[in-house]
Amino acid sequence: MDKIIKPVRKAVFPVAGLGTRFLPATKASPKEMLPIVDKPLIQYAAEEAVAAGIEQLIFVTSSGKRTIADHFDRNQELENELEQRGKYDLLAMARHIVPEGVSCIYVRQPQALGLGHAVLCARPVVGDEPFAVILADDLIDGHEVPSLVQMVNIFEKQQCSVLAVEQVPQEETYKYGIVASHPLYEGVTRVTDIVEKPSPDKAPSRLAVVGRYLLTPRIFDFLEKTKRGAGGEIQLTDAIAGLLSEEQVLTYQFKGTRYDCGSKLGYLMANIDYALKHPNLREDFRLHLLEITKHL
Repeated sequence: MDKIIKPVRKAVFPVAGLGTRFLPATKASPKEMLPIVDKPLIQYAAEEAVAAGIEQLIFVTSSGKRTIADHFDRNQELENELEQRGKYDLLAMARHIVPEGVSCIYVRQPQALGLGHAVLCARPVVGDEPFAVILADDLIDGHEVPSLVQMVNIFEKQQCSVLAVEQVPQEETYKYGIVASHPLYEGVTRVTDIVEKPSPDKAPSRLAVVGRYLLTPRIFDFLEKTKRGAGGEIQLTDAIAGLLSEEQVLTYQFKGTRYDCGSKLGYLMANIDYALKHPNLREDFRLHLLEITKHL
């Protein structure tokens, strides 16, 4: 394939889902606004994108998701109140949720037709450029280097689509897109096949795609002609399977810890681990945990 000259400067955040696994908490508030200690999931995702050089944050939304746009917008009333009270640290935090030079764009997904359809809705904004897709409820602590930064480094070297993956238990393959692949070098493989949510007895491997993708714009052409698949939805996995006929696609086993914050257990685990790293909370919280574990 031709070398891609343009860098990755756009990221798509599919945030139109209903978040039914967290009802009633998500009845009036999007699941992406659920906090991990003191920041919502969507802010962690946006910060990871910005760290990777992303300049346009493209949110694919639905009705009832206004609070996401409000979160990334300026709140003049709040800022005035903080300034009058002399709370300048909080004022700076409120003003700089989105750094200078980074823009937020909102696109509606008119029907709940799946992840592939959500990504396709962003095509008019993404245009003919490579782009990232970030699922906010897959919170990834990249430790020293954010996971998307790691992936961009691979993309810049290889000039092709890159999928974040991790090994999952055989009995859980039905929850993920699963790849068959050949090793290239440490942490990186070349995809030969990809299947959406296979049963454990039919999964080609235990290597599961998780919520980070770097994709070439050619994926849109395959999404346009992808028919509804698993769950009656247009699956991004199926479009990637088509892309394999024309372009190389790589997987990358990122360095870091992933929390499935779409599940209640993963969400609680993330809150505990992030609280134990929080500079103002970690010691008191650690002592609290030590105390309650005495009674378990």
